[in-house]
Amino acid sequence: MSGHSKWSQIKRKKGANDIKRSGVISKHIRAIQVAVRSGGSGDPAANLALKNTLAAAKVDSVPADNIEAAIKRALGEGENSSQFKEVVYEGYGPGGVAILIEAITDNPNRTVSDIRAVFHRRGGSLGSSGSVAWQFESRGVIHTPERGEAVEDAAIELGAIDLAEHEDGTEVYTEPKELFYVSEGMSARHLEVASARLAMIPQNLAEISPEEAHRVLALLDALDDLDDVQNVYTNANLDAVLALDS
Repeated sequence: MSGHSKWSQIKRKKGANDIKRSGVISKHIRAIQVAVRSGGSGDPAANLALKNTLAAAKVDSVPADNIEAAIKRALGEGENSSQFKEVVYEGYGPGGVAILIEAITDNPNRTVSDIRAVFHRRGGSLGSSGSVAWQFESRGVIHTPERGEAVEDAAIELGAIDLAEHEDGTEVYTEPKELFYVSEGMSARHLEVASARLAMIPQNLAEISPEEAHRVLALLDALDDLDDVQNVYTNANLDAVLALDS
């Protein structure tokens, strides 16, 4: 999972720099509205999808007023309630690596056109449905800035699947349905939980050269900057970036 973890670290650092951009908040608002509609409830206690999206919004400090308004719009209690829907796109990056994109859009034609243009400019290609999705699996991902035996012991006791330590903390991986059980269990053990979210994790990593890794990162970054794109995943082993930069 090292390649996924490397991209996660880069996204966290990028997010810290981009947090004032209106696009960041807009992406969370869209995700909240979709979660309310798909889960049929504006109560996070009764809607796991909403609980996940609210946790992610909290990490990026989305204002409570914006969240409340988004929930009301999704429930039909407000104005300008655009009908967004979730769409998944698949493609290939430099070196033939797999790329999976989760988007929320009210205009799929616009979204696919924007994504195709980014792939073209950055040396990749948009694939057909099912072309790379089989290489990923859904997992809960918990990030804590803490490291060491206490985190490892808690992960084992709570039934986590795996964990990976990094310079900025530890990522703990869970079954999707166990995400908040493990997250809340870690908090109860006085371990700081910076974020808890669902993600698509590559089952195997593709080895690429350091040069290709930088090109892949440029592609991922450009896709992530699109307004409609929520999440971008790859099976590229991005540790090659570290080898080049060290």
